[in-house]
Amino acid sequence: MDTVSNNAVRTQQNISGAAVPVALLKYKDGDALRLAVGSLLDASQLPKFVPLRLGARVLVKPNLLMANTLACTTPEVVAAACAWLLDYGAQVRVADSPGFGRAGTVARRVGLTEALRPLGLKVESMGAAPLVSLPLQDLHSVQVRFHVARCALESDFLLSMPRVKAHSQMLLTLSVKNCFGCVPGLHKAVAHAREGRDPLLFAECLAALWAVLPPVAALADGITAMHETGPSKGKPFPLGLLGASASAVALDETLYAILGKSPTEVPLGAALTRRKAWGTAAAGTSVAFPLLYPKDIDATGFCLPTQLAHTSFHPTRFVRSCVRRIMAALQR
Repeated sequence: MDTVSNNAVRTQQNISGAAVPVALLKYKDGDALRLAVGSLLDASQLPKFVPLRLGARVLVKPNLLMANTLACTTPEVVAAACAWLLDYGAQVRVADSPGFGRAGTVARRVGLTEALRPLGLKVESMGAAPLVSLPLQDLHSVQVRFHVARCALESDFLLSMPRVKAHSQMLLTLSVKNCFGCVPGLHKAVAHAREGRDPLLFAECLAALWAVLPPVAALADGITAMHETGPSKGKPFPLGLLGASASAVALDETLYAILGKSPTEVPLGAALTRRKAWGTAAAGTSVAFPLLYPKDIDATGFCLPTQLAHTSFHPTRFVRSCVRRIMAALQR
């Protein structure tokens, strides 16, 4: 049974009126990271576009794919963003559903637990997840439902915090793709197996998942990006970039441009573009760059997969994947 009413299928992502700032900042090792992240979020003007106020329930969603430092958001970046939100009086929760292992275990192994300790925060698993119907566009005549974590649905807004990474199946994994972690545990594996057989449908499902969530702001960690392949086995690339916006879509489209792609060349970007054309995703939104412009960021040498290797979802592979997830979750 669906637990989200039509009123909760939010067109809140329609940020209209004033131009949405996309703040870009160059960062190099040795700079004061907490100061840099605070300046970046100040420039993004989040309180103007999302309900950031005293007592606001904010879910910070880092990328905790697995216990591999390069595959996860830099812990100090996550902690700096949380500190900034706490300064606004927000009620901050940090949660994810890793591809392999428990959120707390992955967080401890990559250093996020230690980074959050001075703030009195800990990393949670996504927990209870009701079934939610995804509002697919006319391109698909199927009904799709995902289990979506209640802690995400009941937040006032989300701060998606991806690491900038190439992706062997989706070309790039950025702010909107990072929201797939709101589908917890084995539910994520089932969704991959069921909808992932059709890459076009899967991209549309990810766009629809974003649409049913509360407002999604984003802060992308591109200090050391992952390129060539991904999301776990790529190589480090010194991009030296931090980016933030009240609109996860606007930030992702800016990152596409920096990396030499248009939205329509990225499967998820194309799905979100179609939603714009149908008037359901930030149609007509203009973007402002208060700090740097995309042309100011040099991504020369950043390599993306030349051919997308869409995963084969043969039942045997699916079972093996589930077994690996369970074994990783049991590790402490």
